[in-house]
Amino acid sequence: MDRTLLFAQLERHAEVFRALLSGLAPEEFRWKPAPENWCALEVVCHLHDEEREDFRARLRSTLETPALPWPAIDPAAWVGQRNYMDQDFEARLRGFLEERRCSVEWLRGQERSPWSNAYLHPKVGPVSCDLLLTNWVAHDLHHIRQLVNLRYGFLKAQVAVPLDYAGTW
Repeated sequence: MDRTLLFAQLERHAEVFRALLSGLAPEEFRWKPAPENWCALEVVCHLHDEEREDFRARLRSTLETPALPWPAIDPAAWVGQRNYMDQDFEARLRGFLEERRCSVEWLRGQERSPWSNAYLHPKVGPVSCDLLLTNWVAHDLHHIRQLVNLRYGFLKAQVAVPLDYAGTW
């Protein structure tokens, strides 16, 4: 696996998120297709918190002190505990993009780190540094897909014309 390609992908994903999310009106970034689904604001808050407290923190821990427990996280609970719906969308987007910049810069400085380290997770067993890095990229792709679906769903909910001319969604 060429880690530098994954670092570059994380950097490119920041630009994808910026393009998908910049300039959204409040009615769009707060729109949900159903009450149990996340809106774009909640996704941005989640990305910000995951960037700082999950992927980068856990990868750093595994590289530096693999025998120590990982920092605890609870992304599902954070939505309510951290009042995601009351956050400033533009500020959280800027915060996430800055955290991503810091992550990429940090990752590029880890060339000589012990990437063969693994954390022994009590439920899932060994979690390697490469697994964490690759899943960080996959996590981005998951949320890019989610945001594209939200943007499409919002458009569909706002217009009276069918969208099937564009193709099957």
